[in-house]
Amino acid sequence: MTDSFRAKSTLTAGSKAYSFYKLSALEPTYKLARLPYSYKILLENLLRHEDGVNITRADIEALAGADLKKLPQKEIAFMPARVVLQDFTGVPCVVDFAAMRDAMKSLGADPAKINPLCPAELVIDHSVMVDHYGTADAFDLNAKLEFQRNKERYNFLRWGQEALDNFKVVPPDTGIVHQVNIEFLARTVFDKNGLLYPDSCFGTDSHTTMVNGIGVLGWGVGGIEAEAAMLGQPSTMLMPDVIGVRLTGKLAEGATATDLVLTVTEMLRKRGVVEKFVEFFGPGLGDLATADRCTIANMAPEYGATCGIFPIDAETLNYLRLTGRTAEQVAVVEAYARAQGMWWTPDAPEAEYTDVLHLDLGSILPSLAGPKRPQDRVLLSDVKANFKKAFEAEQKLRPSAGAAQVTDGGKQFALADGAVVIAAITSCTNTSNPAVLIGAGLVARKAREKGLTSKPWVKTSLAPGSKVVTEYLKAAGLTGDLEAAGFNLVGYGCTTCIGNSGPLNEPIGQAINDNKLSVAAVLSGNRNFEGRVHQDVRMNYLASPPLVVAYALAGTVDLDLSKDPIGTGKDGKPVYLKDIWPTQKEIQDTMARSLSAESFKKSYADVFKGDERWQSLQVTKSETYQWDNSSTYVQNPPYFVGISRTPPGIPTIAGARCLALLGDSITTDHISPAGDIKKDGPAGKYLVGHGVQRADFNSFGSRRGNHEVMMRGTFANTRIKNAMVPGVEGGVTRHLPDGEQMSIYDAAMKYQQEKIPLIVLAGKEYGTGSSRDWAAKGTILLGVKAVISESFERIHRANLVGMGVAPLNFTGGQNAQSLGLDGTEVFDIAGLTHGAREVTVNARKADGGVVSFKARVRIDTPKEWEYYENGGVLHYMLRQLAA
Repeated sequence: MTDSFRAKSTLTAGSKAYSFYKLSALEPTYKLARLPYSYKILLENLLRHEDGVNITRADIEALAGADLKKLPQKEIAFMPARVVLQDFTGVPCVVDFAAMRDAMKSLGADPAKINPLCPAELVIDHSVMVDHYGTADAFDLNAKLEFQRNKERYNFLRWGQEALDNFKVVPPDTGIVHQVNIEFLARTVFDKNGLLYPDSCFGTDSHTTMVNGIGVLGWGVGGIEAEAAMLGQPSTMLMPDVIGVRLTGKLAEGATATDLVLTVTEMLRKRGVVEKFVEFFGPGLGDLATADRCTIANMAPEYGATCGIFPIDAETLNYLRLTGRTAEQVAVVEAYARAQGMWWTPDAPEAEYTDVLHLDLGSILPSLAGPKRPQDRVLLSDVKANFKKAFEAEQKLRPSAGAAQVTDGGKQFALADGAVVIAAITSCTNTSNPAVLIGAGLVARKAREKGLTSKPWVKTSLAPGSKVVTEYLKAAGLTGDLEAAGFNLVGYGCTTCIGNSGPLNEPIGQAINDNKLSVAAVLSGNRNFEGRVHQDVRMNYLASPPLVVAYALAGTVDLDLSKDPIGTGKDGKPVYLKDIWPTQKEIQDTMARSLSAESFKKSYADVFKGDERWQSLQVTKSETYQWDNSSTYVQNPPYFVGISRTPPGIPTIAGARCLALLGDSITTDHISPAGDIKKDGPAGKYLVGHGVQRADFNSFGSRRGNHEVMMRGTFANTRIKNAMVPGVEGGVTRHLPDGEQMSIYDAAMKYQQEKIPLIVLAGKEYGTGSSRDWAAKGTILLGVKAVISESFERIHRANLVGMGVAPLNFTGGQNAQSLGLDGTEVFDIAGLTHGAREVTVNARKADGGVVSFKARVRIDTPKEWEYYENGGVLHYMLRQLAA
């Protein structure tokens, strides 16, 4: 390879000349046309950052000449152009930056070195809760409550905005980070002082992949990995497999983008795409709107992929124009994509992939997913049977007493198993898509015309991902129709999708618990894990916004909407779903009348300004943060106490006890809940002990700036099942050897006093779900030194390494059950040395017997070994910067 491969080229777009690193300089030695779109972005990233040390010519050659069918175990580096954050994960990032500044000071180094080196943009979207709904003033009331509860956190973020360079905050009540990203923040092609390169981003939220829909390579990472990127540390990964999904045909009448993404999620989960890239291509792209692409890309975490990316094409440019990007910016995107061979056309040669799956868009049928996992797709016609089956399983653990007679809001009704108590149009997954929002509005209009309205036990809500949605629904004349069905605006944020569904009306909640009812939520979100949406709701179904409205009208999932009537019209005749379902032409015609670039420009004109509440926050600029020891929201975390300039090395794990023996699909929600804080749990007791009233608990997610709350909430999900305490749900374990049953937090603290290290045993897909760094932070703060599972989800595995916890996998098809492990053993891990691929675990039984087995070490790259030996990535970065 010669130096000329890294030489800059020029192009002209609009009236300006730009420079860029031209990929075609690698030809004819390497045939780049055969590379997937995503590999071209990775290749440009290597070419631009090649320095002969962190990124070498050999790295570039390996990627350029990659055979996707048999990739080497080759590590490459990737440096994102920017980082996006949401407030639940962003606050702890800023807390860590503040703590690292203190640590730098203690090491005798310059605190100002702790500063983002690339653009970092935080959107406050996770804090609004649905306390009020179904009224014209619901949004204003919820916004006021949000600010009252979170003023301390928002003050802290304002400090960060003042103290840190390259850090911007989109204030509350503006939108959801991923929707704001695709509609405003994303550049698609970055222009840095005249140098062009592909936009790319890391995000502290797993659904960062949504930006893949407009050709931007990005994915969710834990907060600690995002912090490393902000501090200029490249992320390392093994060259990824790329699974191609070839799309043909077009969506049929009655099918939505939601039905499509639920089908894709099911299909790719079955294929297995964890730690792989997914790339969509084929003639079907020509009939797939950008908003539909973004919906598919959004749910990459649900199908398990690192990303789900689409190439840049004419449709991408249409979306950029619609969302108010300048003509100059659009011209730059087109010119750069064409110059780099990143431009897709229907007749473009198809790339080579590790594997190719095929999907005919015309085969997509109306679907939901549930009741507990997003990959469990259910045809609309099968929902009733699906509920019945799940209900029968629930009866074995929690027998229902049958329907309860309830009086609420001056109305009397019977609340039965299967009742839909939450119907939420929520989440960027769908509210970013005008077709399904307009579709929901038209369903509401037709239902209103026939005299239908939501059932009195349904908590209805509309929480769009940006203010643009309000603009076009108003322009379409659909706002009043949605409100007539109960779908009043409740906030601009994630709300129900992340568990911020707020309380159910007290008579309804009491009836559910008194009669042990299995009730349902139907939401247009992306996740429906146990205990996530609402603690009292056991059946959760993901659905398109039009179907959310339909189920609110029906009031139950115990019916077949494909043939049973939704209700009775004002003329006394039964009303069926087909009677109120809009045609594609109706939806497209309404969109054409109501959507405009001006509405996007208006909504984002002063996006960083905020309302009068945000502007009223007063902060004093200072290099280091002045911690308030009495705060229950923001505390200086203990990660760096006593840190020295010398790494501690690899820890010895011997004489360890098992803190929890868990099953398959343990999510980061199970490990570190984001929602309600129970008064009688360890976190609730801590807050009460610090003078916090129950009404002011807020949520776990909002208190991630306080490690004292979060470590008490680790493994505290009310639905988690620890096999060490069979028949019990919740964060409970047995302390050994005395066998006393207690909370996981209390047991962990007792083990710490006894200086006993801990492990966790688990099944498949451990750590699935959100990119929640507190699932790893809480784990290490409880004293867990290793997690041994059958498999890990990508982000959580990286987060464990990033916090100094060893991720290990059972080998040869073994698991805790097949080995006869019950969690009462004492564990010794031998052979955990630098670069080890396998260790021996000896589990000593109480009767003197020993179960010995091999475990694969999932510290996957040389850089991760450096992190692990330093006690975590933040400790590594501190020592690097201090040196």
